[in-house]
Amino acid sequence: MFDKFKVKWNITSNWQLAIILIVFSVTGSAALVVRRFVFEWIGITSETSMWLKVPLYILILVPAYQILLIIIGAIFGQYRFFYEFQKKSIGRFYRRKEKK
Repeated sequence: MFDKFKVKWNITSNWQLAIILIVFSVTGSAALVVRRFVFEWIGITSETSMWLKVPLYILILVPAYQILLIIIGAIFGQYRFFYEFQKKSIGRFYRRKEKK
């Protein structure tokens, strides 16, 4: 399974793969901390309607995760990998259908 990641992500060492997986996990946890902070700051509580919380959750969590991924990746010395990963991920949102 890890060999598939190494080929897909063009990684040569197990050490780099371990660092990348650590960055993904730390970033996920950090994004949730940011979401909690922002929710408290704008006054979202457990009594707030889900119709308001879910869109706000998405609007806060997605950009926070993307920004944190670059920052934490750079701290761990993997800026180039995560920059390229972000370009590829964001590019998926903006793909246009090619005309035949």
